[in-house]
Amino acid sequence: MAPIMFGALVVFLLLGYPVAFSLAANGLIFALVGIWLGLFEPKFLQALPERVYGTMNNEVLLAVPFFTFMGLILERSGMAEDLLDTIGQVFGSIRGGLAYAVIFVGALLAATTGVVAASVISMGLISLPIMLRYGYDRRVASGVIAASGTLAQIIPPSLVLIVMADQLNRSVGDMYEGAFVPGLLLAGLYALYIFLVSTIFPSVAPGLPLEAQTLRDPDQKIVPSRVLGAIAAAGFAFLIATGSLPHLTAGLIPGIANQAVWGAVAFVLLYFVMSGTARLLTPSLFIVLTIAIAGALFLMTETGVKFGADYVVLTMSATVGLAFVVAVINRLFRLGLLSKLAEQVVFVMVPPLALIFLVLGTIFIGVATPTEGGAMGSVGALILAFARGRLKFDLMRQATYSTAKLSAFVLFILLGARVFSLTFYGVDGHKWVEELLVSLPGGQLGFLIAVNALVFVLAFFLDYFELAFIIIPLLGPAADKLGIDLIWFGVMLAVNMQTSFMHPPFGFALFFLRSVAAKVPYIDRVTGKLMQPVTTGQIYWGAVPFVCIQLVMVALIILFPGMVTHYKSGGVQLDQNQIQQQFENLSPGLDATTPPPLDLGFGK
Repeated sequence: MAPIMFGALVVFLLLGYPVAFSLAANGLIFALVGIWLGLFEPKFLQALPERVYGTMNNEVLLAVPFFTFMGLILERSGMAEDLLDTIGQVFGSIRGGLAYAVIFVGALLAATTGVVAASVISMGLISLPIMLRYGYDRRVASGVIAASGTLAQIIPPSLVLIVMADQLNRSVGDMYEGAFVPGLLLAGLYALYIFLVSTIFPSVAPGLPLEAQTLRDPDQKIVPSRVLGAIAAAGFAFLIATGSLPHLTAGLIPGIANQAVWGAVAFVLLYFVMSGTARLLTPSLFIVLTIAIAGALFLMTETGVKFGADYVVLTMSATVGLAFVVAVINRLFRLGLLSKLAEQVVFVMVPPLALIFLVLGTIFIGVATPTEGGAMGSVGALILAFARGRLKFDLMRQATYSTAKLSAFVLFILLGARVFSLTFYGVDGHKWVEELLVSLPGGQLGFLIAVNALVFVLAFFLDYFELAFIIIPLLGPAADKLGIDLIWFGVMLAVNMQTSFMHPPFGFALFFLRSVAAKVPYIDRVTGKLMQPVTTGQIYWGAVPFVCIQLVMVALIILFPGMVTHYKSGGVQLDQNQIQQQFENLSPGLDATTPPPLDLGFGK
């Protein structure tokens, strides 16, 4: 009965019925059929009210509306527009600069908003016309915007990671910490692709002309900045050669691959410095960065924190705080320590970074739960919107309405999944799935290949919420029986499920971008030229390379599990020998064959 039940669910979904009602109706119909055939015990249905109440009483799911509200407030407060404009000025002078800016801002928005739709629509409205204005290939421009927006699914505080942790019965904090490095590395792979494309085909991603670089200081000399940048790159290379920096990531990527990654980072840094982004670097800023790096190394050596969330929070908070203090002093007293562009970068970057450290930092170091972190993030988003003068009643109403709508959507799917799983478990469907998957040839590797292929194919038709609620509860027990770490398994599947946003022709990120991209020819408001529209085919072809990159990321997680399992390093490690010794010290007489007589004091 279990295979028929699963097949009927697929048929309901392909017919276009809503997911939540398809799940619930399928569960109830097959429960009645099972009772009639004697294959399902009616007493299972008595557990249904308790399951519904347990879902409503799950405090972890409160993080979903909190993070959704935070993301919507930030998206409507103009933060994305300021970030894209400023970071575009930083990278704009080099080939592919605007694409790098989109990836960088996409990662920042992912770490603050956590909502794919908000990121894709914001960057599509702001960046796509600018990229087309200055000659970017439409496939490259649309692909990088859609892919960068989907980073909101894998970089914490991702909503799907909350659902994934709930379905796998694991800590949301551990899931967030495990997904942090793969999310950043995925953004790095996107940037590597843009670097290769812009190097081989310079015309598809040209740099901004001088007249478009509005934050450029006319009297700043690029040569001294390049010299300072070269010194910084040399110092960075020295830290790599001596093993100081590779030592930090030895647990993530072992062996020669770790050295290769840091070597690539040093090369990219030198490339950006010599290509013109050194315009940011003034002698005073060089000194500030040197002090910040020295302070970070001091924290690493003196506090005993070698790597992990604690170290990241300590060093980044100190660096960002120092840069912000310098920028404020520079503006108040007009000292001229920073270039115009550098000062703008600091004031635009610090608020979202501070919010990231407030939310993720407190979760990673164990000060707050994800629900509490989401609550603090919502308050922080309101404060940032108020500081920008954008906190209006209409904004609050729209954000609250959208949050309630998305939260209800998630909750109804979860309730439907509870009804479906109750019947599915009642007819021993979980045993059927577990035996089917565990008996696959190849052991763990065969299981992982089959599961990833299944999720990749289903992602053509289902979105990530549907996959998380339908597929993950079936795969989790089989993975656990094979001895696979469920946090690692969840992060790997989250990266794979990310392709559901990018799959032509049903990817939601492609639909979001299609809704804001020009459909008819238009006159550019800056140049006055007639601009051709972006076709749906160009959006689809632009997404294909990034889908391949996401699959490469899945393979890297399988090859280097330390990228995810480093979350264990922050946990409390128990020494079993010491525990046994403590029990022996507390109860030395437990091993005696005859217990001592009880003295109740009656003889006295």
